[in-house]
Amino acid sequence: MDLAPDKRERILAAAAKLIVQNGLHCSMSAIADEAGVATGSLYNYFSSKEDLVRGVYSRIAETMTERLSVPAEPGMSHAARIQHYIADYIDFVWEDALRARLFDYLDNTPLITEDEAKAIFGPFVDHASVMLEEARRAGAVIDMPVRLMASFVRGAIRNTLKRRRTDPRPLTEHERSQIASMCWQSIAAPQ
Repeated sequence: MDLAPDKRERILAAAAKLIVQNGLHCSMSAIADEAGVATGSLYNYFSSKEDLVRGVYSRIAETMTERLSVPAEPGMSHAARIQHYIADYIDFVWEDALRARLFDYLDNTPLITEDEAKAIFGPFVDHASVMLEEARRAGAVIDMPVRLMASFVRGAIRNTLKRRRTDPRPLTEHERSQIASMCWQSIAAPQ
């Protein structure tokens, strides 16, 4: 049985593309065609369509964790660390419109339960929670539950950029810095 990582990634990419285009109604045969594999090959990697959808969601979580859950540079202040995280999150969401739409879609599908979503995104969420908890204890951010704070910032970024995509022009550096500033100011401790 050929279980090549490349083939699995092609299947995940094809499923992601077709889920954005057609929702969860896309067929396994259409996904196989898009991936350039036999339909039966899908089942070597994923036991069902639901398993494949969870695989796509997990791949997004892995990518987010790899890109955004990076250790802080030594000596970086709490404020600088969070501002860097916010800027990186803006870039991550903006750079791939398909991935952003896919995340929004899958984050709102009943196929993936809240418990599954928590497990899949656990490492990503935990990284932000630890970072914000350290900042909260140091008095750098407001005193509120850190998971709620992180969700607020990430949700504000995703929704703002979703609306901004209706304008075909590229996101300007001024817009990017204003979005980042609004997010930081919303959680920064009063001076």
